[in-house]
Amino acid sequence: MIEIKNKQILIDGEPQLIMCGEIHYYRLDRSEWQDRIDKLKASGCNAVASYVPWLCHEEVEGEMDLEGRTRPELDLVGFIDLCAENNLYFFLRPGPFIMAEMKNEGIPHWVIEKHPEIVPVTWDGKKTLAKTLDYMAPNFLKETKKWYEAVMAITAPRLQTNGGNIIGVQLDNEVGMLSWVSNCPDLTENVLTHFVTWVKERYDEKTLKERYPFDLDQSAACHRSIRSPKESYVSELHFDLGYFMRHRFAEYIATLRAYAEEFDVKDIPFIVNIHGTGGGRGFTFPIGISQLYESYTQAPGYLSGSDIYFGDLTMESFQDLYLINGFMDAVHNPDQPLTSVEFNCGDGNFGDNFSGRLDPSAADFKTRMCVAQGNRLINYYLMTGGRNYRMSHKRGDGNDRIASTGERHGFAAPIGPEGELNYTFPRMAHSIQTMMAVSDKLAVMEEEKDGIAFGFIPDYYMTESRYPESEKMREIYQNIESNRSTAAWENMGRAMLLAGYRFGSVDIQNKTINVAETPVLALPSARHMDRSIQEKLVTYMNDGGGLLLYGEVPTHDMEGHPCTVLSEAMGVRPSGIRLAGPTYDLSVFAERWAEGRAEIRVHKAQVFELESEVEPLIRVYGTDEVCGFETNVGKGRAVVVATPYKCDISLFQQAIERLGAKVILTNDSKYHGVFMTTTANDQGERFLHLLNLDGFDKELSIYESGEKLMDGRKLELQAKEGVMLPLNVRFNDIEIVYGTAEIASVEADAIAFRLTQSEDCIVFKTNREIVPGENYDVQKEGDLFYLHSRNHAKVDDQLTVRFQPVR
Repeated sequence: MIEIKNKQILIDGEPQLIMCGEIHYYRLDRSEWQDRIDKLKASGCNAVASYVPWLCHEEVEGEMDLEGRTRPELDLVGFIDLCAENNLYFFLRPGPFIMAEMKNEGIPHWVIEKHPEIVPVTWDGKKTLAKTLDYMAPNFLKETKKWYEAVMAITAPRLQTNGGNIIGVQLDNEVGMLSWVSNCPDLTENVLTHFVTWVKERYDEKTLKERYPFDLDQSAACHRSIRSPKESYVSELHFDLGYFMRHRFAEYIATLRAYAEEFDVKDIPFIVNIHGTGGGRGFTFPIGISQLYESYTQAPGYLSGSDIYFGDLTMESFQDLYLINGFMDAVHNPDQPLTSVEFNCGDGNFGDNFSGRLDPSAADFKTRMCVAQGNRLINYYLMTGGRNYRMSHKRGDGNDRIASTGERHGFAAPIGPEGELNYTFPRMAHSIQTMMAVSDKLAVMEEEKDGIAFGFIPDYYMTESRYPESEKMREIYQNIESNRSTAAWENMGRAMLLAGYRFGSVDIQNKTINVAETPVLALPSARHMDRSIQEKLVTYMNDGGGLLLYGEVPTHDMEGHPCTVLSEAMGVRPSGIRLAGPTYDLSVFAERWAEGRAEIRVHKAQVFELESEVEPLIRVYGTDEVCGFETNVGKGRAVVVATPYKCDISLFQQAIERLGAKVILTNDSKYHGVFMTTTANDQGERFLHLLNLDGFDKELSIYESGEKLMDGRKLELQAKEGVMLPLNVRFNDIEIVYGTAEIASVEADAIAFRLTQSEDCIVFKTNREIVPGENYDVQKEGDLFYLHSRNHAKVDDQLTVRFQPVR
């Protein structure tokens, strides 16, 4: 039995941490399967994942092969069973779309040739630039159902609930991504017919006429008006199309689930993966959340999974990963945990040209942060490379192979196409093994938070398509895009984390902002914000909430109509935008409680006229116009920074503390560059998670509410090192009060550690005696045993502590 509850994955009643590796069985000789599985197991993983490529298994219509009759490597049945023989769970990803650099994104050629009407047209009636299809086209669904019937016939008896090893099924892959990245929304006749029906159900007749000044019943003219919209209604159309596509994607996912359940695949998690990271950053990832959150929150039994395609996790990017995990959680239903179903690993050499060259810390750091934030399943993609065989029926497309990447595939994977381990494998394996050593505890732990949350507005990321000829939408989207992430993440988000704040996120668009749960809200804000959200923020502050707003105070709603609900409640009137230029070095300076800081140059500033009781904080040099202020709203308060102020840690910390949230966990490293957080369970067991994001060693003390942790011991964090240190962690009758070493494995009478210091200290509380060892000294003080390692971690980082057996 598999259950999803309390943000946990329970298998037969036991919370589980699933560490999975993607192995494409169809890209390997069957004789290589066991070798790759052995290496996956050596990494510490307890599960295997794989796409199931429709393109390969039914190259010719009606000639389905899932058992290797035509090619041994297509024996999906044999591969799943081999994983079961190796005591590994299995995560099935049957598409129908799988991407994975496959031709047609994994869809058989015959499906498209047989049903040309499923290929979308887009803006101005042009052919789409992407290899996508109309998901809800009747003929596409008809063929997809046959594919699901075949795959589910071998899946159902192998479900964990039926005694097998399959613990989850992904429904399609990266839904909506292809249309987004090509700015080619699906505007086929089928889609537009459904869209018109949908808007008629959404709006009354009077509103419809105001929004759409053309005849919605004249299909040909109506469809032309939608594909080539006029400026008079283009913003209304864009947002209605976005809402409709969310609905349509959810309908598609529900249809695929219905097919799976019809063929007896049920009572396991159905997983929807979210696309969006790119260029080593996460700025666009929430576009995928915006597109798909209705798909995976529409009913119980769904999980969402991230696609994490960051390179190295550095001082530049670490807040991106932290924030997008928070945004995913913000839209989740209460029981849904975080998962990552494409967790990029390896050396970054995607082009097989020795580019990329990621640091060995890359996958390790991302694993540690994701697990600390509550990820319960991580699928390392791609765990092993392989080869793209030539198709039986040649198409003359340049290589006649199943994929576009040539003969060899997965050059960057920790396990290369020929099975060799690259330099990233040992560090990745170490982090997996570290998590799995205490997986029973991590599987239920939650991150501790500090009374502040980051606000998330899904509609700020509903920018996946824009009519190319529309100046109005260009202006609206450019303003939203410039304020929703970049500067806010780089400056406010990064400053909050470096100050020590541990925070989640709140979906302020769809959910209530509870002052008791979120005393302070940090919000990136654009010139455009829906009236209902502005009203919600006013209510939040009236009820006593503290708002830190960074970006612009909204002056319009999302469709471009004037709306000043929030500014009026704050007692300010936005009076313009000041922009830097070739001969104008726009600069701002701080005053009142923020004074004492150097004047800084910025590229823009929104300026205001203030009512008398509003306190100015930041002004434009030369004009003294206010571009930052503090104001009371009802029982609450707001601090507004309406200029891209730099990552001034103390400024943001002062602002947050004035709004009512104090930082609890701090360190004294003068170089910053340390990510830190804590996780805990209901029994008071905790882990301290630390990442040294820089390439040089650091010494620091950790403080909690001003008091030094670990008896005030200084910690040495090596360059690009991550540690997970135990605090009050118990194993039966042995409690680790604290330790500067990581737990590596636990047995009945022994605990193995990975040392991290020049002299590690581990403090035990137990009634059992510690067996003397040549690598450590033990001193008893009261009811505590203080164990000091004699080994320097840089020389020998392995230490096993043995205890007298219980008689």
